[in-house]
Amino acid sequence: MEMLESFAAAFESFVWGLPMVALLLGGGAFFLIFSRAIPYRYLGHAFGVMSGRYDTPDEPGELSHFQALAAALSNTMGLGNIAGVALAIAAGGPGAVFWMWMSAVVGIATKFFTCSLGVMYRGRDSMGQLQGGPMYVIREGLSPRFYPLAVLFSVAGLIGTLPMFQANQLTALIGQTVFGGTPPAWSGLVTGLILAVVVGMVIFGGLQRVAKVAVALLPTMVIVYLLMTLWIVLTNFERVPGLFVLIVSEAFNPTAVGGGFIGIMLIGVSRGVFSNEAGVGTEVMAHGAARTNEPIREGMLATLGPIFDTLLVCTCTALVILLAGNWQSPGELSGITLTANAVQSAMGTVGLLALGFVALILSSTTMFAGWYFGAKCFGFLFGAEWQNYFRWFFLAAVVFGATVSIDVVFSLISGSYGIMALPTMVSSLLLAPKVMEAARNYIARLEH
Repeated sequence: MEMLESFAAAFESFVWGLPMVALLLGGGAFFLIFSRAIPYRYLGHAFGVMSGRYDTPDEPGELSHFQALAAALSNTMGLGNIAGVALAIAAGGPGAVFWMWMSAVVGIATKFFTCSLGVMYRGRDSMGQLQGGPMYVIREGLSPRFYPLAVLFSVAGLIGTLPMFQANQLTALIGQTVFGGTPPAWSGLVTGLILAVVVGMVIFGGLQRVAKVAVALLPTMVIVYLLMTLWIVLTNFERVPGLFVLIVSEAFNPTAVGGGFIGIMLIGVSRGVFSNEAGVGTEVMAHGAARTNEPIREGMLATLGPIFDTLLVCTCTALVILLAGNWQSPGELSGITLTANAVQSAMGTVGLLALGFVALILSSTTMFAGWYFGAKCFGFLFGAEWQNYFRWFFLAAVVFGATVSIDVVFSLISGSYGIMALPTMVSSLLLAPKVMEAARNYIARLEH
């Protein structure tokens, strides 16, 4: 196990260096400037698209606009927003939260470009079905010499979309709530097997079932979680302004944990990307399945993702953890157990149980969506006719994630996200002029 932990840590450290942060933050800043802030100026239109006002049931695709957004948010609005924030604060202190915000701010522009391209350059799989995703954007939109980037994305996607993190953190939360923090040795395996059965019941129903489950469960659970965290924040409101000052000051002059400006920036950006997935490419696969012939419309809808999952939910999580103060000496607490401890200190056992229920649902929807994204990567590499076999590998990963340490699963997933981001960002930067050409046309039609 120690060897596996060392390998996973080295893998993540190698991927998440300054070049990757420069690519994501710099690329996002380029998209913001190059678009003349179009994604920000048309947020109102994005909400209109989400409402269903612009749905076109007769156009190609599998999902409505709202279902596509829900499928994308199912993969982001999960334990990454509850446990990922805790991991960021434990590793880098309050300043890491600021860099998570920055990844979301530029991530709005990034998602506009990547998800517009996901519809603009959809392609047929080996069974003739229309698909979206960075691998198809690269294949359909760039010259054949870029094809290895499509393969690289798909290989990394097979690992990055696995449900190991969700299964691990849900198991940890059960250990915290049911066994008082000292779960028996067998609990991880049993929890993993039960989760595998539940996940299997959904993913064997295909994308439509995944989308229906996500649409049914996700909004309610997010609202419940926001109400919980907002209650804690509002009851301690006099301390909140000081926490925002602490977050900003620690971002540039860190004194807490993690040490060093560069180190905290790397932690914050990597955790931010883990939360909102802007530039990673999973969101492209979700929005690429939307029923629409308007790439820009879908790109504008996708901009809502970082607002909901990082700027809203992650901020609430961060404030709850910082209010509790246990981030300064977490001890054995890590990831979701740090968040759970903070909620329990503010709301008692009722809050802990409520968090457990919310985490169960959010982690489940994330795993459902992860299967869809992983299957598409598998189908691209080996043929769509074989992608159903990926289900069994995916379910085995649920059990594996529930039985190993958080350090292993998070490093493997985070490192894979970084590798996925490379082809996604490179292809989006190269094809950015195509997006702007389509955007000018779409906006002209929208305004007239």
